[in-house]
Amino acid sequence: MPPHPSSRVQKAREDLAGRLREIRKDAGITGRELAVRCGWSESKSSRIENARTPPSDADIKAWCRACAAEGQILDLIAANRQSADAHVQWKRLQRSGLRRLQESVVDLYRQTRMFRVYVSDVIPGFLQTPGYATALLASIAEFRGTPDDVSDAVTARMRRNAVLSDGSRRFSFVLEESVLRYRVCGAETMAAQLGHLLGVMDLPNVAVAVVPFSIQRTVWPMPTFTVFDDSRVHADTLDAASAITEPSQVELYARAFDRLSQGAVRGAEARSLIAGALASLD
Repeated sequence: MPPHPSSRVQKAREDLAGRLREIRKDAGITGRELAVRCGWSESKSSRIENARTPPSDADIKAWCRACAAEGQILDLIAANRQSADAHVQWKRLQRSGLRRLQESVVDLYRQTRMFRVYVSDVIPGFLQTPGYATALLASIAEFRGTPDDVSDAVTARMRRNAVLSDGSRRFSFVLEESVLRYRVCGAETMAAQLGHLLGVMDLPNVAVAVVPFSIQRTVWPMPTFTVFDDSRVHADTLDAASAITEPSQVELYARAFDRLSQGAVRGAEARSLIAGALASLD
């Protein structure tokens, strides 16, 4: 018997089913009429609407065309795929250790040309030194009780981050000032990390901006997220890694990134904030 889906996956399926049901109602047709137009049984329409059977991409296309709602096909297909893999439990990803987690996104990194990264908690993985990454991943492994392969995981992260030196790719980072201040490692390691951050800012394909504590915000601090081109978002929470592909949701995160960027400082002002964080380590 297949495992019962997680509550998040089931909720995503129910939301999708509800959207399909509303599309049918807005079209003013019954489930029986929908079935006739789609060429399947009425019971299939009912199972899809009640989230008992997940629809295929072809089912969604047929449903929308039957209801003259072709404009919603792409969003609904993305939502359907997202319901299966959007919330990947960190515990499952980390079951065989943190190294595998670092390697799981290598292909995605290779395919992406533009990375937009917003962080409110720790230095983004792309910009971490081995020392900082070691301290951070060790705390994660200890907290979650995962296999202790921190050294291998750090090596994998540094290898993965070689993409940063590829001039054909562009990286835009927005960091909350708090990221510069949080002590997730010793003072010496943190000083080396902040120094590395200053050095990375010289790369021509990398833009680093910092949102100061002192600004009047137009948008609140948010959980960390990364936008890959305009096609995918990774948004991390304590218990899950959300992979978002629905176009309207990706656009929402891209818009959030733009708004957060508007309140950030760059160049000499950003360097001054980093220098201030360095000085506070004394």
